[in-house]
Amino acid sequence: MNFLPRCWSYSETSESRGGESSSSNSNTNGGFGKDGLLWFHDIGKYGSGEYSMAIVQANQVLEDQSQIESGPFGTFVGVYDGHGGPDTARYVCDHLFRHFQAASAEGNGVVTAETIQRAFLETERGFTSLVSENWNSRPQMATVGSCCLVGAIYQQTLFVANLGDSRVVLGKKVGNTGEIAAIQLSTEHNANIESIRWELKDLHPNDPQIVVLRHGVWRVKGIIQVSRSIGDVYLKHAKYCREPINGKFRVSEPINMPILLATPSILTHPLHPNDSFLIFASDGLWEHLSNEKAVQIVQSHPRKGSAKRLVKAALHEAAKKREMRYSDLRNIDKKVRRHFHDDITVIILFLNHDLIYRGVVQDPPLSIRSALEH
Repeated sequence: MNFLPRCWSYSETSESRGGESSSSNSNTNGGFGKDGLLWFHDIGKYGSGEYSMAIVQANQVLEDQSQIESGPFGTFVGVYDGHGGPDTARYVCDHLFRHFQAASAEGNGVVTAETIQRAFLETERGFTSLVSENWNSRPQMATVGSCCLVGAIYQQTLFVANLGDSRVVLGKKVGNTGEIAAIQLSTEHNANIESIRWELKDLHPNDPQIVVLRHGVWRVKGIIQVSRSIGDVYLKHAKYCREPINGKFRVSEPINMPILLATPSILTHPLHPNDSFLIFASDGLWEHLSNEKAVQIVQSHPRKGSAKRLVKAALHEAAKKREMRYSDLRNIDKKVRRHFHDDITVIILFLNHDLIYRGVVQDPPLSIRSALEH
């Protein structure tokens, strides 16, 4: 299993690390595996239950990043779907949780929607500063961004914060029927959604080209589908929307206010005993699986390998759409694979309500994230 130092950064200790999350590479933890361009951890324990995690690569360089952090503060999950390159997603994975810790520490450890929003905005400021510092040597960093989906379990409450079109879906038991409902908890920001187009038009009433339909796809300024992100500073600050960045990213109208926003939509959900599990995933999964299908797959199989099972189900659907066999798709190399499916990240949290309601956090603390290089 010598691939693991390249694919995962993992730390599990029996002592509180206090403050910053520390990570160390490890290839000694059971449950990790690799299948071609698919990396997975079939089952593991976090503070309030068990988790399953899987990632499949399609781009030449993996643009998805993700993490699970769990300790005395509760549990933090992040899925960061980069676009234009991996830089922003990597930066978010390095900094967002640290800002979350700092903001909650200032509030005596209490997590609120404001805590999470501050962490997002501090991360945005930091990345914008990084773009400024590298403008002369790497101006293309101004055109790189990331969707950002976060879940935080604090005491008996789940907070969900989102920028872009990643998604979290709750699997909820329906009474005593044995059935399970799929409930989407995140708000998506994609110009293909009519309400998002109206939101953009309301924010930019004097710009008739704020959303443009091209080849059947709605895009902000005819360039990008998502309306909120970390990064993409070329659509937020006029000084970065100019040469030497590529002409396809430059807009002709002056940027008097940010076209894209970095303010997340935040939902607060009191956890209920019928809340069974949470599926956090980048849009690469939801492009091929409905909320209901994903929940049904998780519910009807053993927990172990759940995330990997969802990724493979999505890949089977991607192959079917192109009239291919899954085995043929598996043999296609990264970069070329992007023509068939996107990078896909899935994290499933199974909820142990006995632990949640007793206020007990399982030891040891957990810090696990997808690695920077794949």
